[in-house]
Amino acid sequence: MVQRLVSFWVYGGALAAVLLLALAPALLAGRPLAQVAVFLHLPAYMLHQYEEHDHDRFRRFVNMHIGRGHEVLTPLAVFIINVPVVWGLLTLAFHAAATQHLGWALAATYLMLVNALVHIVHAVVLRRYNPGLATAVLVFVPLGGTTLWLIQHAGAGSLAHHAAGLAIAVALHAAILAHAMRRLAALQGDKAAR
Repeated sequence: MVQRLVSFWVYGGALAAVLLLALAPALLAGRPLAQVAVFLHLPAYMLHQYEEHDHDRFRRFVNMHIGRGHEVLTPLAVFIINVPVVWGLLTLAFHAAATQHLGWALAATYLMLVNALVHIVHAVVLRRYNPGLATAVLVFVPLGGTTLWLIQHAGAGSLAHHAAGLAIAVALHAAILAHAMRRLAALQGDKAAR
């Protein structure tokens, strides 16, 4: 059963995104617009993940381009990165923004904007589409940019919150790349030892 969740999580996420969007007007009634925008990061990310991971596209793309044909991203790694880490971070950022300080939402906003930048840079460097590019450009850039503006307009974006949010987003993306590079080195080392 767990293996099926690891293999097919993205489809449940896509359906959950539709449900969250349908419930959003009732759940968010009366909340400040900046909090509404932060809440929307989770279903937006889930739809982005559907574009990325349907039919295992992103993992295969990374294994081909970064792993040079080696499996540097496993299905379990993709599951852990996207479900407990990304969904967890987006959920915590919304809770912190709603109950503590709106500035904590910047962790979710920078996660979205850094992810979009990574997709765009890959597209420019490789001169081709990469899984997730369309939603990164059409959803992440406008939603992330609008949320950033709303947080600043509300006076909640201190330098410390910006620095923490950006550091979290960059660290997460760097950790994924470091994991893939460590796996590549290990796999190439195993191959050389044979």
